[in-house]
Amino acid sequence: MSAESTAPEQPSAEAMTPLVSDSQTFGRAAKDMRDGFGQRELWLSLGWQDIKQRYRRSVLGPFWITIATGVQAAAMGILYATLLDQPLREYLPYVTVGLIVWNVIQASILEGSEVFIANEGLIKQLPSALSVHVYRLVWRQLLFFAHNMVIYLVLLAAFGIWENLRWSSLLAIPAIGLIFLNSMWVSIVFGIFSTRYRDIAPILSSTTLMLFVLTPVMWTTKTLESQIGGASERARLVEIIPTFHYLEIVRAPLLGEPQEPRHWVIVGAITVVGWIIAALAMKQYRSRVPYWV
Repeated sequence: MSAESTAPEQPSAEAMTPLVSDSQTFGRAAKDMRDGFGQRELWLSLGWQDIKQRYRRSVLGPFWITIATGVQAAAMGILYATLLDQPLREYLPYVTVGLIVWNVIQASILEGSEVFIANEGLIKQLPSALSVHVYRLVWRQLLFFAHNMVIYLVLLAAFGIWENLRWSSLLAIPAIGLIFLNSMWVSIVFGIFSTRYRDIAPILSSTTLMLFVLTPVMWTTKTLESQIGGASERARLVEIIPTFHYLEIVRAPLLGEPQEPRHWVIVGAITVVGWIIAALAMKQYRSRVPYWV
């Protein structure tokens, strides 16, 4: 037998190339978002089912959301208007719209941090994109928001807010869109890291409570300036609270008040940075979430 015939077969260059998984790529992360949106019949149905399940066998159904928010806004508005010596006609709509928007912000943070943990069974058993659960959460919050906007429509007629509205008030529509666009990246980022590190959720709960106190939901910057002797420099410290800018881009147009461009610039910048972080989180950790839940 010749030496040539007994020589071991050399592996080809293609066989020697190590197999590289593409699970941690931006392409797979983007595909997950596209596939999740494509499964909209699933998350639209699940989101609506969440609301029906919560108010099952009740007479008013989801409109209990509206009643609860309206009672809370009326109680806080009347109380703070009395304590701060503010006209109820102006103060109650201010507090009500602020509370409606704040409920979306709060739910995005708190429910977003639990979005994958709460859907552990579906993630492990249902072959769907991970982003389906994010779309489901945002859709559910959009339904809550739509129910609460009934209160705003009542205020339009009861307090004559419609007289202050201008064409610029239509900016509330893209502002609301920005709120829910941010709700998505918040749910992705906090949801992924809260699934990996379970201490993050309680930290976010405490942080959200602190933000509620610091954000002018129940108080106004004008009132603060008057209470501290017109020291506008100190009143502007609220500018460092990001949730303040999210409130203003929605509340100002809905109440027919002048809008400050800086709020839009800050919210836009946060949106871009937030989605960059969300893209990185989806790229790096999307495939690990089913093992962490």
